[in-house]
Amino acid sequence: MKKRVPYLQEKYAGEILPALREEFGYKSIMQVPKITKVVLNQGLGLATSDKKIIKAAQDEMTMITGQKAVQTISKTNISNFKLREKTPIGVRVTLRKQRMYEFLERLLVVSIPRMKDFNGISAKFDGRGNYTLGIEEQIIFPEIDLDKIDRILGMNITVVTTAETDEEGHALLQKFGFPFKKN
Repeated sequence: MKKRVPYLQEKYAGEILPALREEFGYKSIMQVPKITKVVLNQGLGLATSDKKIIKAAQDEMTMITGQKAVQTISKTNISNFKLREKTPIGVRVTLRKQRMYEFLERLLVVSIPRMKDFNGISAKFDGRGNYTLGIEEQIIFPEIDLDKIDRILGMNITVVTTAETDEEGHALLQKFGFPFKKN
């Protein structure tokens, strides 16, 4: 039986790659920017006082991505924040290849349209063609059961690309269907 190829992966190979090659005048297809990974990250400052928050966030992130989330650990002691070294303070997941495309598909088609008062996402890049999207509520993902939520938590979703400039990164993500605000 043939394995299912995500729609966005097919779209990149069939439409986006040739369009970007023509738009920016690349000589080789290896020069055309592509998405290498998607990193989801949740910083949980409240976890210093309540250990159940980390476990709940880890389970939710695992449900959202379909890949086991790992805890991020503090590296130093900070007395003002009551933070000890080697204490869990967050959760993260790195998605690559097929899982990355499947997650982006669900994010763009199902989750982003469920945001409150949605009128596009900010088009601010990091200067190297990578993009980070801040989400205020994890409940926009259909995998989350609203009845089992203790606390509304936000997260950052970083899309890492091979683009050299923000202009190339913006063109790549726009062709994937990211709903950027019009200036």
